[in-house]
Amino acid sequence: MLANIAIGMLETNSIAKGIEASDAMCKMAQVELVKVSIVARGKYIILIKGPVGEVESSLRAGANLAGKTVVDQFILRNVHQQVLDSLEKRVPVAALDAYGIIETKEAIAAVRAADAAAKAARVHLIEVKAVVGGGKGYVAMTGEVGAVRTAVGAGIAEVPEGMLVSHVVIPQPDVQLLKTVGA
Repeated sequence: MLANIAIGMLETNSIAKGIEASDAMCKMAQVELVKVSIVARGKYIILIKGPVGEVESSLRAGANLAGKTVVDQFILRNVHQQVLDSLEKRVPVAALDAYGIIETKEAIAAVRAADAAAKAARVHLIEVKAVVGGGKGYVAMTGEVGAVRTAVGAGIAEVPEGMLVSHVVIPQPDVQLLKTVGA
């Protein structure tokens, strides 16, 4: 299900400029500042959400202010509702059918992979981590084996070349795994 909401991310190589850009982004438009984080090598990541036009205006303001410190930016329009529900938090599940995970070198790639996975097959996103230590990202999901394989395939197809660390589909995970990844 599409949420008619957009997610925007801006990554800078300056913490100070990143903080200043996040302020400008919030002042420019009606967006929610979902997360800001300092990651490896002093990069600063800003994650916002809101109506598409507001996110576009906000991201443009942040990128203009950050100037040459911008490392990467993106807008994900009409994001799948499951991505919003599982972004930076774990959505508990009662059981794991098949378990799939996509691990990326950069945060932005993980969010893009999550959206593609949720739109490609009937899976339940458990968690979308846009900022993991070292700047990595990952998305975890469960569902029927075929659906998880399809979703993981669609997700990794959205990851830019060179940004994929790993991906795994576990058809019948041990019940003990639920305690660590699903609860």
